[in-house]
Amino acid sequence: MLEQLDRIRSSSEFDVPERARQFFAYVVGETVDGRANRIKAYSIAVEVYGRSSSFDPQIDPVVRIQAGLIRRGLEHYYLVAGQNDPIVVTMPKGGYVPVFSQRTETPPSAQGFAATYSKQLTAAWRGPPPWMGIILVVAALMGLALYAGGLYRYGDGFGIAGRQAASPDVPRLVIEPFEDLSGTPDSAVIAQGLTDEVIGQLAKFKEIVVVAGTGIMLATGDSEALFALEGRVRLHGDKLRLNARLLDRNSGSVVWTNNYDSIVQVQNLLQLEADIAQAVATALAQPYGVIFQTDAADLAQSPPDDLEAYKCTLAYYRYRSNLNPATHATVQSCLQRAVQRFPNYATAWALLSLTYLDELRFRYRLNSTIPSLDVATDAARRAVELDPQNVRALQAEMLSHYFRGEITAALEVGARAYSINPNDTELAGEYGFRLALSGQWKPGCKLIASAVSRNPQPSGYFESALAVCAYIDKDYITAERWARLADVRANPIYHLILTAILGQLGKTEEARSERQWLAVHAPTFVDNIRHEVAVRVIRREDQLHLLDGFKKAGLSIPDE
Repeated sequence: MLEQLDRIRSSSEFDVPERARQFFAYVVGETVDGRANRIKAYSIAVEVYGRSSSFDPQIDPVVRIQAGLIRRGLEHYYLVAGQNDPIVVTMPKGGYVPVFSQRTETPPSAQGFAATYSKQLTAAWRGPPPWMGIILVVAALMGLALYAGGLYRYGDGFGIAGRQAASPDVPRLVIEPFEDLSGTPDSAVIAQGLTDEVIGQLAKFKEIVVVAGTGIMLATGDSEALFALEGRVRLHGDKLRLNARLLDRNSGSVVWTNNYDSIVQVQNLLQLEADIAQAVATALAQPYGVIFQTDAADLAQSPPDDLEAYKCTLAYYRYRSNLNPATHATVQSCLQRAVQRFPNYATAWALLSLTYLDELRFRYRLNSTIPSLDVATDAARRAVELDPQNVRALQAEMLSHYFRGEITAALEVGARAYSINPNDTELAGEYGFRLALSGQWKPGCKLIASAVSRNPQPSGYFESALAVCAYIDKDYITAERWARLADVRANPIYHLILTAILGQLGKTEEARSERQWLAVHAPTFVDNIRHEVAVRVIRREDQLHLLDGFKKAGLSIPDE
């Protein structure tokens, strides 16, 4: 058990604060030593967090909050790095005592799957009655054929679509009609209007399923719904308040709540409803919103296999937050399995396309023979064919066009995606960055800044984008500030951006440190610096501006 503890704690995929790691080590150690009965919120607070003997868990939620971080960290670790670990450690909700279980099986590889069926074939031919052996052989051969068909990436591989589920189980959100607490004709109209508008805005996010419900449905129907959104509307004179709250239907707990206050004017009532609905939708359903941050264990109402594809999307957005190349290959493999099982799942195809694009633009897997851009384009095209209104699919198509040098086509696709769902900060930020890099710096950077301000958690990629915006504006101090905020230090593009900024600021020692990092971790970027700049930054004057920063930082820039 202690060996498994060390394996988890030493993994970067167990992404929790240091004090939470101490919490985890403490409860594992107590359990292994036979003192599980001592593990209470009080003992953890006193012995791990140094709280006084007057600690009251009803007032101070530190243990409960940190336990939630540990549960999410374990979920992510076993999804990404610990898939083949022999021991699985969990911390069931309702307590803090860890549970250890022996892994009974691991997902079979293609070769392992074939070997298993080969043994079954041999056994089938040996035993009576003869007709049973024939049936087993035929069944096994059919199973092998179906599985092999699922391994096709494109083309005929799509033929299995009709034999499999169209899409996996993803979070289902029931929206109950908002309650009118004022009981006036005006408040009733507003309550109904807000309900309809919230449903419409949330339905634009394709990573969840939105269900318009009723109190009866919530009580007796739609048992598969994982979340429920309730709202209460008060109207006093011209002052409107919407109290919205999201419920976890597994536990009945309130996951999120917020109040929205506005002044009602007849001439802007529709816009007011739209603004509130957009704020609610952005908070809940964007890739880094409340639903996706909720403990993945709360989604366990469906069988684990059904949720595997959705967990792959969670893993992708976790990777996206820090762009760590160590995580990239595992996330990509997870998405490949997802589209094999659910070939009509547009979002998984879109995210898979984006992982292939990352191989190109961040130079992951340099020795790979996979033509990343071609594969990415095919996957993006498949995603758009499956769901033309899916903004993640359109985002992948936009980037495929962009890195092919088809800038006009890329921006047209981006504009269309943004018009479909401007509440999606992931799409808005990426579209804004493409606008900026193509030379439309002012509107592009404004869009990136808006996406960052509306994102509930830091996004190092877009903070780096704001560093580029400030650099182009020659505000190098602000550029460095944004770059230092960006937690994407494992990504070579981050270091290139910071190198140019430090060069312009004359910080030679710090620039030398960045050059050394690039020489060790990304030598191909330095060797092909003009090309790397040109495929990203479209205008000639902007390219020269960046190259000037590299020169001042001490990088050797080859002649054209």
